[in-house]
Amino acid sequence: MAAAFESQKGILHCEGCSLKQLARDIGTPLYVYSRNALVDNFRQFDRAFGEFPHLVCFAVKDTSNLSLLRLFRDLGAGFDIVSGGELFRARQVGADPQKVVFSGVGKKNVEIDYALNSNILLFNVESKAELDAIEARGKTLNIKARVAIRVNPDIDPDTHPHIATGLLQHKFGIGVEEALPLYRHAASLSFVEPVGVSCHIGSQVTTLNPFVEATQRVLKLVEELNASGIRLRYIDLGGGLGIRYRDECPPTVFDYAAALTRLLAGRPETLILEPGRILAADAAVLLTEVLYLKQSQGRQFVVADAGMNDLLRPGLYGAFHDIVPVEATERDAVVADVVGPVWETTDYLARDRSLPQVQSGEVLAVKDAGAYGFTLSSNYNSRPRAAEVLVDSQSYHVIRKRESYEDLVRGEKGF
Repeated sequence: MAAAFESQKGILHCEGCSLKQLARDIGTPLYVYSRNALVDNFRQFDRAFGEFPHLVCFAVKDTSNLSLLRLFRDLGAGFDIVSGGELFRARQVGADPQKVVFSGVGKKNVEIDYALNSNILLFNVESKAELDAIEARGKTLNIKARVAIRVNPDIDPDTHPHIATGLLQHKFGIGVEEALPLYRHAASLSFVEPVGVSCHIGSQVTTLNPFVEATQRVLKLVEELNASGIRLRYIDLGGGLGIRYRDECPPTVFDYAAALTRLLAGRPETLILEPGRILAADAAVLLTEVLYLKQSQGRQFVVADAGMNDLLRPGLYGAFHDIVPVEATERDAVVADVVGPVWETTDYLARDRSLPQVQSGEVLAVKDAGAYGFTLSSNYNSRPRAAEVLVDSQSYHVIRKRESYEDLVRGEKGF
């Protein structure tokens, strides 16, 4: 993970702050983000594309805390959104609407109106029905909508099936062979302007070939559009570049950028990218306290105070997150399940994991938790959601308070 998380005198630190002390001061479960890691990750990604005309739109679905979005905005990022709520978050931090792209298959009229009135850069349109809905809302508001049509290149990204999005059986986008007639339809409309094409094949992709194949198919479509008189200004190739959680060997951002820009060299269109995981995943840990140790039928369990409502990825995808004690000491290893307090069998952080023999009261760090961590959390079992902290060198800032029991029922009305 990011160099921002290192052991100092046997205690794991985030930059200059002891994670053991943070857990004492704020409590657990606790998400801890490194400002330096976020800044370095973004700058490295952006720099990899050099002078090639491009716009980096951070995927808000990945991690959506206002302080983190504000940090990315200050670095020059735009935002990839998939809901009206994410647009609201982007606007709350003063995002430039001309750096906002709106993706997603199920945009409601109220969300379309909100985006039109906000003057976002473009909608990534995923069906003819959606295109016609945007035309209707544009006519009602007398606002012309800029759109890109999301094409599904039928590329296997070789990732977990729950986070693959580029095959024909998936709900996202339309087939490449269906795109040309839909673009012609878009060009015939009065309140829609087709300005781009969009493609996103999936998340946690760890080889370059799927990106290359998808880009080649998109470029073939762009040439067909040019030949028919439809000239685009943007090519949106989405995100999806993976990280190393355990034994993956993903390409570097520089190899990724070189592969794409080689294919796009000399083209007039601006490239739009929608990274998320690659910018945020290794910039955070989830801290959790060991509550109990349990043995049953010869199986060892470490019961922690963070559960699937705090970090859903292991239970949802079988995802791997390295877990280490915050305080490193010499001790024997044990094979155990690290589980939470939630009333579900899928409530686990790790299964059959070899880890140092821990004790009740110890704090564990669940690594690489910055992507799809807090944003997938919930109040299941009426559990208050975790606090979030941003560390900046020797100091830290609570960027989201831990929810209280009162927060759980706020907005509810008893009869």
